[in-house]
This record gives sequence, structure tokens and C-alpha cells, in this order.
Amino acid sequence: MSATLPPTPSSATAKAIAARGAPADIAAFPLRPEDRLRLALRRLDEAIADQSDATAGLRAAIGDLSTTMARLGQSVNGYRSALDSTAAEIERALAASRTLQATADRMAV
Repeated sequence: MSATLPPTPSSATAKAIAARGAPADIAAFPLRPEDRLRLALRRLDEAIADQSDATAGLRAAIGDLSTTMARLGQSVNGYRSALDSTAAEIERALAASRTLQATADRMAV
């Protein structure tokens, strides 16, 4: 036994339903399979366009991140260089203080 589906309403029936007006919270849904397919394809095209826009935005954000990371790398290298220079100055100051301490120890005798 096969169940038979009710026939798809004709376009005249669809127009009659539309003329009566549907409640505001119910979206009109195409009744013919061809119309449903067209609607689905149109929505798929819209979704693909939205995805394309999102992908372009992601690429732009990745480009901005790359630029920011490059600047951060330069800043870190500058900071590292400043730390190396400061460490060298500290070593020179430490050596000078040891020399002065040794001189002071000799003078105190």
C-alpha cells in the first residue's frame, strides 16, 4: 500500500491564498517544487556571497595581524638591543666599582 500525497496546489490556488492574506508572522513559502528550488538556490547564492564577504574580511584581518606582528617583532628587537646595551653598561659599571673598591682597600691599609 502506498500513501498518496495530496496534490500540490496550482498557482491559482496559491494566488487565492495570497489574496486572502497570511498572518504577518508566517512567511510565504512557494508551493510549486520549481519555485521552492529557485528560492533555495537564491538563498544559497546569498549565503555564498555572505561567506565570500566574511572570507574577505578574514583575509583583511589576517593581513592587519601580520603587519601588527611585524611591528611587534621590530619593537621586541629594539627592546632586546636596549637591554643588551644596558647589560653591557652595567658590566662596565660593575668592573669600575670593583676597581674603585680595590683602590679603596689599598688606600685603607
